[in-house]
Amino acid sequence: MELLKLQNGSDIRGVAMSGVAGEDVNLNTEAVERIAGGFVRWLRARRPEGEALRIAVGRDSRLSGPAIVKTLCAALQKAGAEVTDLGLATTPAMFMSTVLPRRPFTAAVMITASHLPWNRNGMKFFTAKGGAESADIREILTLAAEAFPEAAVPGGLKKSRFMDTYAAFLRKKIIDAAGRERPLEGLRIVVDAGNGAGGFFTRKVLEPLGADTTGSRYLDPDGRFPNHVPNPELKEAMASIREAVLENAADFGIIFDTDADRAGAVLRSGEELNRNRLIAMISAILLKEHPGTTIVTDSITSTGLAAFIREKGGVHRRFRRGYRNVINEAIRLNAAGTDCQLAMETSGHAALKENWFLDDGAYLVVRLLMELASGRDLETLIADLQEPAESREFRLKITDPDFKACGQSVLDGLLRFARAQQGWTEAPDNFEGVRFSLDDAHGNGWFLLRLSLHDPLLPLNIESDSPGGVRVIAEQLIPFLKSQTGVDVGPITDWLNA
Repeated sequence: MELLKLQNGSDIRGVAMSGVAGEDVNLNTEAVERIAGGFVRWLRARRPEGEALRIAVGRDSRLSGPAIVKTLCAALQKAGAEVTDLGLATTPAMFMSTVLPRRPFTAAVMITASHLPWNRNGMKFFTAKGGAESADIREILTLAAEAFPEAAVPGGLKKSRFMDTYAAFLRKKIIDAAGRERPLEGLRIVVDAGNGAGGFFTRKVLEPLGADTTGSRYLDPDGRFPNHVPNPELKEAMASIREAVLENAADFGIIFDTDADRAGAVLRSGEELNRNRLIAMISAILLKEHPGTTIVTDSITSTGLAAFIREKGGVHRRFRRGYRNVINEAIRLNAAGTDCQLAMETSGHAALKENWFLDDGAYLVVRLLMELASGRDLETLIADLQEPAESREFRLKITDPDFKACGQSVLDGLLRFARAQQGWTEAPDNFEGVRFSLDDAHGNGWFLLRLSLHDPLLPLNIESDSPGGVRVIAEQLIPFLKSQTGVDVGPITDWLNA
């Protein structure tokens, strides 16, 4: 089934526009129509018989978005659903459309491919229970291969502006925390939306609360992403918002990814808040409110972050990569009786228990602004976070066609090799790949080698608390890695020889 190739974990992703050599369009009109039919079938199997399906559709700023929305809405109507086109929206807002209004939608579809290149696009699916899981996506795509479920009476189509409702929800959180209607008055806060869907935050959240947003950049949607890729993980993206903060003497800077389910930030000093620092800051805030709570993160967080959470009285659970993995682990812990207020990946996906465990970049920023509006100094929240001296990631390609078997063989071999080394200690709380800490004589840090969730890659993360420590650790690993067939170690050897 060709449609199954469009699955990317708990999303659908594909090539939606021609123009990139070697990338043929596979998220075409027929695929979108079939997916609409599969989604309607999937929904009807989970709803009372005869209940009307009210489905909201939104999109980010990608060039292919309007055409996909038009096709999707028409197909959903043909299958009998009542459809509302919400226009330009963010991914978190689309989930909120199933819980916030007086008459919530049955389901929502967001047309987005997050930070992927301009020619890609995809879909995320929501009900009031949350986002679709990987198994749900597979079922939707399997059902999509069947004959289209054309209804005897087609559904209708409306247009609406839900982003105003969502923005009001965010504003109220800050107003209630500060106890006044314009709690950001006197503060200059700049936003870099990267020409994605996050520009609404400036006009609909910050400015009505009194903030001066002079110096904000790239707020207008443009699916070519002409200024930089909207991705808080990238150095050039963080450099852009840092520049905006320093040039405008801003009190705070905010950057969103394309569909605003992730965020990064910059303090007035120019210090960047992403990865471990951002997790530490929101953890510090939540641990004041919920002493002893558990914080779930992905597998590549630093030892300094783990120590920081412990020192603040929390419990750190380092889990697997993938935002759905950390969210589901947090939900599982709460169901088992362990309070867990935060699930967060170093990519910037942050999901709070108080917010339906929705990974929402705008809501994460609101929680930081609640502190700022109350007159608290954000810098002091992470003043005692121990930062590594060095960190680096190497992405090693697996050339063996059976990449999962090859990757697992490498991991099994590395585990045996590492256990035999002096000064290497196996991480006791690791749920993914092979992670070891190395003592001062062997690099004063740690490494994690893991198998990518979807791609033929073995990402290797190395971190050290000593200058030069990453090289020391890499030099100890390279003999073993070179002995493995089916793995390209060029990224490490090229760096070592540079």
